[in-house]
Amino acid sequence: EGTIAQVAAIGYKHVEVYDFYGRKAAEVRKLLDANGLKSPSGHFLMPKLKKGLEKHIEDGKTLGMEYFICPILDPQDRDGLDDYKRLAEFFNKVGEQCQKAGTQFAYHNHNFEFKTYDGVVPYDELLRLTDPELVKMELDCYWTTRAGKDPLDYIQKHPGRFPLLHIKDAKAGAPTATEMDAGRGYFTEVGRGTIDWKRIFKAAPQGGLKHYFVEQDECDGSPLDSIKISHDYLKNLKV
Repeated sequence: EGTIAQVAAIGYKHVEVYDFYGRKAAEVRKLLDANGLKSPSGHFLMPKLKKGLEKHIEDGKTLGMEYFICPILDPQDRDGLDDYKRLAEFFNKVGEQCQKAGTQFAYHNHNFEFKTYDGVVPYDELLRLTDPELVKMELDCYWTTRAGKDPLDYIQKHPGRFPLLHIKDAKAGAPTATEMDAGRGYFTEVGRGTIDWKRIFKAAPQGGLKHYFVEQDECDGSPLDSIKISHDYLKNLKV
């Protein structure tokens, strides 16, 4: 409760819920409402997509979520191209169920989706094999950049596919990495790293941008100090 209050005090209006911390969806909604916050999207791990999906979709709707997002893949679910092909089929089915319930399914990437298999990029396969209306993407600009890819290329090649962005910055000297653990250790506040946010935000409407979220997996100091730095930078960013 204290953290949520401080997030609101910094000036954030929207948050993306990842966990209910043992509370019921209605209790989380009440907490957000009390602090003037909305949660237009939320993360639901693969086990929740595979079991009890209908209930989890309803929980999301209780919080007012427009987007129901798969945030990460377990290692056993992404061992090769065949796995990604199966995932694309599965995501289409989840997306169809979400759509029938009045919400939109989306997938959030890290860097491992850009590891090539026989010259094929799994993330490209997910985009190709999933229905653009049933499966949208939450493009994580940090992880995409760390994998040696340009977020702008994807936004321009797939207009309307990216209604959601994750915004976090990369420190100078961050090497290209397509293994998740190798991609850690270079997080920094938005505006303090090497990613050119002006060009991304200028192109973002072409991708269908509706919401973007500040995220920073690791901080050198206080997380609350970090999110204030990122908030203030983005608030003053002129595109």
